[in-house]
Amino acid sequence: MKREERFKLIPSVYLILEKEGKILLSRRFQTGYEDGKYSMVAGHADGGETLREALRREVQEEAGIRLDLSKLELVLTMHRWCGDHERADFFFKADVWEGEIKNMEPDKCDDLKWFLPTELPENIVPYIRTAIECYVSGTRYAEFGWEEKNYAR
Repeated sequence: MKREERFKLIPSVYLILEKEGKILLSRRFQTGYEDGKYSMVAGHADGGETLREALRREVQEEAGIRLDLSKLELVLTMHRWCGDHERADFFFKADVWEGEIKNMEPDKCDDLKWFLPTELPENIVPYIRTAIECYVSGTRYAEFGWEEKNYAR
């Protein structure tokens, strides 16, 4: 008897890095997805690592700083419909880190800047705006993009 393959989600991790009430955002550049818009320092879990470990790796690769895993707080989980697949997004907050923040991937990011949550740029990835709004309001779970999905019922 053949076993049917199980449904899979793509896990992504995001850093809500806070300093003096502002959140660090990165502007996407030459990635092929939402270029010219601000997002967060983020990435995919590669497998064989916890979500916190994935975030620590991505943050080191993209922003050059080191995070203490015990100081990361999961503040939002988002289940996102992306047009042809689904994602599970995990947003972790940190307000302490080691090292100086710098753009380690200028071929993928052309700006790192701090923004007040009440003064986000117009050119921000839509689900990132929603995630920040959820974070500010204390919402711990969100769904995004599902209203656009045409499901057969």
